[in-house]
Amino acid sequence: MDNTQDGAAIRLRGVAKRYGDVRAVESVDLTIAPGEVVALLGPNGAGKSTTVDMMLGLTKPDDGTVSVFGRAPGDAVRAGMIGAMLQGGTLLDDLTVRETVGLVAKLHRRPLPVPDALRRAGIEDIAERRANKLSGGQKQRVRFAVALVSDPDLLVLDEPTAAMDVGSRREFWKSMYSFTDTGRTVLFATHYLEEAEEFADRVVLMRAGRIVADGSVAQVRALAGGRTIRAVLPEVTDSLVAALPAVTAFELRGDRVSLSSSDSDVTLRALLSAAPAVHDIEIGAVGLEGAFLSLTAEDETEAVR
Repeated sequence: MDNTQDGAAIRLRGVAKRYGDVRAVESVDLTIAPGEVVALLGPNGAGKSTTVDMMLGLTKPDDGTVSVFGRAPGDAVRAGMIGAMLQGGTLLDDLTVRETVGLVAKLHRRPLPVPDALRRAGIEDIAERRANKLSGGQKQRVRFAVALVSDPDLLVLDEPTAAMDVGSRREFWKSMYSFTDTGRTVLFATHYLEEAEEFADRVVLMRAGRIVADGSVAQVRALAGGRTIRAVLPEVTDSLVAALPAVTAFELRGDRVSLSSSDSDVTLRALLSAAPAVHDIEIGAVGLEGAFLSLTAEDETEAVR
């Protein structure tokens, strides 16, 4: 395991990437310390994938600099310091799981023993199964083993638990904690906000190619301000809830409503006036999902993913 010399696992300074007239990433500054588990969040078009591609050396920034453990991304990849689990990563159908992981291990100078990578990914029991016989969740675990086998200092994960069931997700994140306990770093992009809320040390939220929030889950929630109101509302309608003052987002499930409000007192008074039959009212702090909706509500169409 190599250690960074400049105190950062990942460092982006003034990074920008454009495709023609479209600004995919604009003036991004980001430093991630060794050992952090960081969730990279944002709506489609926020610039997450482009940012990850630049970290992996798959594309070069038009402006600014990217370094991984003080090296250029390509050099860090060649040194086996980065393991990537990409959602679109293809497995060879005719190879077994063991052969797939072993093939990747041969590309690195100091890989983990293949049995160790299989064990850490929790796929020892399917090691002799061919890739075309795997479920979606099993394929994700194989991609995880492929990312681990170089024994990297940094894992970059794109939607790592897609297609996994609840139990598999829980086991996956247990493996992640074992990985970071050794001082390694994890950056993951996900649409499962509850995973970011539960497992990330830090949340980086992007919108329209820029970072709009960066901090712990509690700090990001605080940036959004406001409160969440949950209630049972007979004969509730979208138009009724949308007309309430100070509401920034809402969700209806049957006769239950959950809404985010920038001024819960004003919203609640209006709700009681418009719907006197409302009951079982609960008011709480905005969760990460509410903060996400509030902080990414504007300008979502200005960038490409």
